[in-house]
Amino acid sequence: MRRDVWWVVFILCSGIGLNASLVPSQAIAADEKVKYTLGPDSQRKPNVPKGTVTKARWKSEILEGTTREYSVYVPAQYKSGQPTALMVFQDGHTYADENGQFRVPVVLDNLIHQGDLPPIIAIFINPGHKGGSLPESPWKANNRSVEYDTLSDQYARFLIHEILPEVGKTYALTDDPDQRAICGISSGGICAFTVAWEKPDSFRKVMSHIGSFTNIRGGHDYEARIRKTPPKPLRVFLQDGSNDVNNEHGNWWLANLQMESALKYKKYDVKFIGGEGEHNGEHGGAILPDSLRWLWRTKDVDPFEQGASTSGGKTSEAKATTGKKPAPKKKAGSR
Repeated sequence: MRRDVWWVVFILCSGIGLNASLVPSQAIAADEKVKYTLGPDSQRKPNVPKGTVTKARWKSEILEGTTREYSVYVPAQYKSGQPTALMVFQDGHTYADENGQFRVPVVLDNLIHQGDLPPIIAIFINPGHKGGSLPESPWKANNRSVEYDTLSDQYARFLIHEILPEVGKTYALTDDPDQRAICGISSGGICAFTVAWEKPDSFRKVMSHIGSFTNIRGGHDYEARIRKTPPKPLRVFLQDGSNDVNNEHGNWWLANLQMESALKYKKYDVKFIGGEGEHNGEHGGAILPDSLRWLWRTKDVDPFEQGASTSGGKTSEAKATTGKKPAPKKKAGSR
């Protein structure tokens, strides 16, 4: 695809500018993409109990004037009245899609059944939209950047004081912050970190895919804040690709490396998995099973170093890199 044509497609899809967060893109020439494949733990397996997913809609008071859809996954192993671990996914539609890049309900079914994870209730929450009906694509929700890219406690308060109590009316959610995780992709990735950073007494596990730790709304400040702030009791998983976006807001790959470096400097429990992917969920989805194993581990065992992973990988190369920059692929254009 010609560079000028690709750039037009990207602007239309993601709306570069202060009022629009960056969204994952698939508008790259097929022959120039690094391809990652899903492993067996991202596929339906016979005799594995299947959890349920129910959908709902919410009008917020804290995020005034916004409406959004969300869905709740409950594992087959859930026991009524027993406080259960929790994981919240921003841009929930992309994580809940069983035919998408992440397929979280399928992965959770498999890993919980295998005993690799405790029973976990997952909340897949979409970004908010102001005015009129919800857009056909949740990526186009007009309050996404305000909610996800802003460095404040507002979105965390929305989750803690609105969404969790609402879900808690039906299901028993743990109040143990060590058993609560939060995840997101792109601007949803920095949002997940912000929630835990602002409210470590509510969330202490963070997973970020191609996180936007760049200057969309000041996110590039995090690496300095981390270095100058006493450590918080967080466990952080970061994923990015060396061919991620490089535009006026910043360089996503370098920003994620800076996050890793700052977190390591302050002796956080942090894991960075780098690949050669671009601004999409292919790499993050391929390694999701082992990423979840690492985030929820109870022993000092790193699934990425075990050599028996059932996560996916590149079609031409089995393993992702950790904290070391691979050789960039030639791209159709920078984003």
